[in-house]
This record gives sequence, C-alpha cells and structure tokens, in this order.
Amino acid sequence: MSALLTYLEDERAPALRLASACELPTLAVARHRFPDEELKLLLDLPAGTQTLVIYRSLDRPNEKLVELLLLARHARRAGVRRLVLVAPYLGYMRQDIAFQPGEVVSQTIVGNFLAELFDAVITVDPHLHRISRLDEAIPLQDAIALSAAGSLAERVAGERDHPLLVGPDAESRQWVESAAAGRQLDHAVCSKQRHGDRDVVITLPDIAVAGRAVVLLDDVASSGRTLAGAAQLLLEAGANSVDVAVTHALFAGDALAVMKSAGIGTVWSTDCIQHHSNAVSMAPLLATALRPLLQRWAG
Repeated sequence: MSALLTYLEDERAPALRLASACELPTLAVARHRFPDEELKLLLDLPAGTQTLVIYRSLDRPNEKLVELLLLARHARRAGVRRLVLVAPYLGYMRQDIAFQPGEVVSQTIVGNFLAELFDAVITVDPHLHRISRLDEAIPLQDAIALSAAGSLAERVAGERDHPLLVGPDAESRQWVESAAAGRQLDHAVCSKQRHGDRDVVITLPDIAVAGRAVVLLDDVASSGRTLAGAAQLLLEAGANSVDVAVTHALFAGDALAVMKSAGIGTVWSTDCIQHHSNAVSMAPLLATALRPLLQRWAG
C-alpha cells in the first residue's frame, strides 16, 4: 500500500469525503486519554505505506498539535517517506507580528513546527494579513493555501436570488471580490475599527441595500460581533434579509446567539471546521491540491 489517509473520529465525515475524492484507502487513529490528560494514539500502518495523509483541522489547536507531533514522528519511524497534513483550518496564524516587546509571534513558530514534521501542508483561507503566501509562514515548497470563496459563492447563488455580497471589513475585500467575480454578483465591503476582541465599530459601504438579499461573506467567524454589527446596520438600512456565508465556523461562546439576535437568518459554512451550519464540502477543492502531490510522489 503506497498511500493512505488517516483521521481521528471527530473528523471522520470530511476526511472520508476527501479520501473518496482522491481514491485513497483510510485508517482511523484510535485515541485514548489518560486521567492526567496525556494522550495515547494508535495508528497501525500497513507495511509498505510510503505516503501518509493526515487530515486534522487545527481549530482548538493546542491538543491537536501534540497529536500531530506524535503521529508524524510515529509514521517516520514506521518507514513513511512522505507526510502530508491536510488542515482545512490553521490555528495560530493571526499572531504574525509582535505589537509589544516580548510578545511571541506564534505564526512563524507554529509554521516552522509544521514544516519540520511534514513534506506538504494544505489549508483553506489561512489568516494571512501581513504576508502574501503561506510558505512565508510554513517554509515548505508545498505549502498550499486554497480559497473557499468560489464554493461559498456557488452555494449563496443557489439559495438567494441576485444576492448582494458584503465583506465585513477591509481585510475581506480581495476575498469578497473573488467570490463575486465567479458568479458576477454585486458586492461591497464595510469598514471596521476594532477596539478589542469583542468591541468593533462597523461603517457600511456607499451602496444601496434597501430591498436586497444581503449575504455577509467572511473567511472566519469567531466571536460573531463583527458580523452581528454589520447585520444590524444592513437591516436598519432596509436590507430585506441578511445571511452569512463563512469558511471557518469557529463560533466561540455565544457567537451564534449574538448573530441570531442581530437578525441574521441562515448561516452557511464549509466543513473546514465541524459545525451544524456546514453546508459546503471542501473535499473537491482539497482534492485538486492533494492529487498532484500523490501523483508526483507515486512517480
């Protein structure tokens, strides 16, 4: 057996969708937690496994990074020559600069950690604001960043008639423009001032929203406050409805309740992070990046 995809049980569904798209056999990792919180993992690799794809999305990343360390080192000892991490969400990417003396820049530290373990890393819409390429954070030739913008736009266009796509802040501009271009949808971008993790001030763009079906499009939703603030302003400006399409459904704490209370209707997310709002599978997109790697190494 030359190539294999492995996963942990909590991500079984998206992992199997990707394995099916790439025609890869699969093997689940057995996981046990000791009373002192240490982990015991079991991955009994078949003889002859040359390439191992590990599917592990790095939301709530602290424990998962330990899992990756254990699995990757175990696989190398078992004779695996090529290791691929498919992490649809990458944690620790937002801290990309030190804002005060002594502040730890986690992006490059975690990026180098992953580069030491894997030959390739594939992710979706990573949080890269002051760098332009993923390999600046993860120094690998095959550090591959994909975008779910087009896939989400397809879903939105199928659900709403002539929707208006709105980005909640300037950082979303390029992403929203890309999503809108694929379906020739109207789009605009809000401006935002952040005063804290949960304190943001939103300003609407100069575009008519009255009577429109508006969809807020973003790469990640964490506290939900930015999306909620934008939704309230859009509804006050006369929008007929406000829905949300998001790549990474982190939805920490009471985020969904805050969004719903602001008048947001439907929330569509990708399956990069497992959540009941998942409406778009990333398997076809991930497979477009994974297949060429497998073919190159098979040769």
